[in-house]
Amino acid sequence: MTGFPGSPKLLKGAVVGVSVLDPLSSVVIFQYNPDTLTRTIRVSAAGREGDKSEALRLKGPPEETVRLEVEVDAADQLEQGDAGAAQLGVYPALSRLELLLYPSSSLVIANEVLTALGVIEVVAPEAPLTLLVWGPKRVLPVRMTGFTITEEAFDPNLNPIRAKVALDLMVLNYHDLGLVSVGGALFMAHQAAKESMAKLDQPTSLAAAGATTLGIGR
Repeated sequence: MTGFPGSPKLLKGAVVGVSVLDPLSSVVIFQYNPDTLTRTIRVSAAGREGDKSEALRLKGPPEETVRLEVEVDAADQLEQGDAGAAQLGVYPALSRLELLLYPSSSLVIANEVLTALGVIEVVAPEAPLTLLVWGPKRVLPVRMTGFTITEEAFDPNLNPIRAKVALDLMVLNYHDLGLVSVGGALFMAHQAAKESMAKLDQPTSLAAAGATTLGIGR
């Protein structure tokens, strides 16, 4: 970040678990924004069983996966004498991220007690609604399918003080969550914003692409 007064404010990416009971425990703000973000998009099309009327038909929004690598480093906090970083390194940040894949310990214990008491149906653990926040135009509901943590440096007590985390995310759409749900509405807002952006700087004719030679755009 520069010290020039006219420098734009840098927005930080984040992964946020929408938890009503403990909202702040599931907020993971990226210390440094990743240099790259890889998105893989696959069409969700109707089958190809020979019915030509189905060749261009879509079953829904495409399937999208996102992969990015996040760096976590306690060096700055250690230089500033941060007591938490000195005692635990980057464990708290890694724990907030990892717990997005854990069922709540209190719910697990409660279900075990109910099972011991003979209750047949218990509440199945449910992950919080997880959002990838990547700027104001991209707030997406996602399922964290997994991640790889590479711990690269340790303090004398073997607390990690620097780590890289490769995140694998699957975007959830309104077919997965329902259009009237919070996640489904966020996805639809994202799609609407994408449709608006696609109309910006669009070509005024197909002549530049040579489409008129095929009888298109005349």
